[in-house]
Amino acid sequence: MNEEYAVNSHTATTTTATSGDVSPFPFLDMGTHFVIGLAVGYFMKKFFKLLLIFLGLGLVALFVLESQGVSTVNEEALTNGVSQGVDSFKGLTSMLQERLSSMKFSSGVGAVAGFFAGLKFG
Repeated sequence: MNEEYAVNSHTATTTTATSGDVSPFPFLDMGTHFVIGLAVGYFMKKFFKLLLIFLGLGLVALFVLESQGVSTVNEEALTNGVSQGVDSFKGLTSMLQERLSSMKFSSGVGAVAGFFAGLKFG
């Protein structure tokens, strides 16, 4: 009878311990590469949103100032600036591709999954 009681008390304590250990963030159990990818994706989305807001406000301000005759907009310089920005983004994506290709398959998959989850949560 004591052995049965000991087994029952042991299973009761383990079930309460495991049910209390449920994390509200299940992605933290997926690995370091996933969490790093999650952070990079989250902050990248936030950064691009902020960057686009500032660029949009700046362009609107330039066009308003141009319509008022205060300044002139050099369209060639604007086009060159946009193309340089696109080239910089292409360089960033190629750097990320090189980095992911140098990882092991499981680490790379976890990092990519974390990146897309970060984009979703951001």
